[in-house]
Amino acid sequence: MIIGIPKETWRDERRIPLTPAGVYALTRDGHQVIIQEEAGTGCGFPRSSYEEAGASIAFSADEAFARADCVVKIMPPTPEESRSIGRDKFLFSWAQLGVTNPDVLKALMEQQTTAVGYELIEDQNENLLILTAMSEIAGLLLPQVAARFLETTYGGRGISLGGVAGIPASNVVVVGAGMVGLAAARSFHGIGANVMVLDSDLERLRRLQDLTSWSVNTALASQYNLERYVEFADVLVGAVFIHGRKAPHVISESMVRKMKKGSVILDISIDQGGCVETSHPTTLSDPIFLKHGVIHYCVPNIASSVARTASHALNNVLLSYVQDIANHGLGAFARNSALRRGVYLYQGQCTNAGLAQRMDLSFAAAEPF
Repeated sequence: MIIGIPKETWRDERRIPLTPAGVYALTRDGHQVIIQEEAGTGCGFPRSSYEEAGASIAFSADEAFARADCVVKIMPPTPEESRSIGRDKFLFSWAQLGVTNPDVLKALMEQQTTAVGYELIEDQNENLLILTAMSEIAGLLLPQVAARFLETTYGGRGISLGGVAGIPASNVVVVGAGMVGLAAARSFHGIGANVMVLDSDLERLRRLQDLTSWSVNTALASQYNLERYVEFADVLVGAVFIHGRKAPHVISESMVRKMKKGSVILDISIDQGGCVETSHPTTLSDPIFLKHGVIHYCVPNIASSVARTASHALNNVLLSYVQDIANHGLGAFARNSALRRGVYLYQGQCTNAGLAQRMDLSFAAAEPF
């Protein structure tokens, strides 16, 4: 099989899904890998490292798309890219089903694409394997992002996250106790902040307290508690994730209005539409905006700010699924249940119930694999 890796066109997206080590494994298996020139330079992998691993170089995105049987990329395809993929091919990328572009979906369906979303791949224990890897990185990055924008230089409150003698630590409120929320809570606590985590699932909160040795405060994410704790937050982390669906606005504009001037919102749900009503997507090169005196950071690809680490992490969990497709084609879905759960289009049929409902599509209820 021919695996194609185009260069990302999304602004500030520097990650790559397969490192030279992943390409080497595929070429050793007898497959061909075509990578667009400079696709890996943003994360420190020059063209020569891919050539040494056995890849061929494509000098345009059109060439990478046209020659590939399976396209492997980071972000969802643009409308132009989706029309370039060609008929009856495989696509691996983030799906971002909550904010799917109808034109992209229409083009993929017309071309009978079989598409796998990274955030949908799930093992028998309901672990979202690829999403977890990126969530861990995002959670670890959040304290340094929050600390930067709390600085006076950026219009923040001019406070440090951790306290010093005679001065209390900042208050960090994390909404959502999933993978990002857990990693963020542990990271903020580790540098001395006062951390409160809210979630609607008590079992998640119990798990978080066990993992943090009861050093992080928790509360049920009721409307009363959200209004109470958000108002006093120096840093608010929105980490709400609903599998395969658009994130709900659990933080209303009225709550944001009551927050302290110069406080910081980090809406990590923005790739699924955002969980803060006042949020809209930003970029790594222009990451913040001010609304009601509150700094909003809403970068959907935050892990790309450490593109090399993120690319290694993505390759480590993605490679085996790409190998399965390369070795077995459509038969891989019958063999690999985690990969099968990641499919949202199968030869142009919608196999994701949430996407079908949101986009008013016919749903292939019986698994066609």
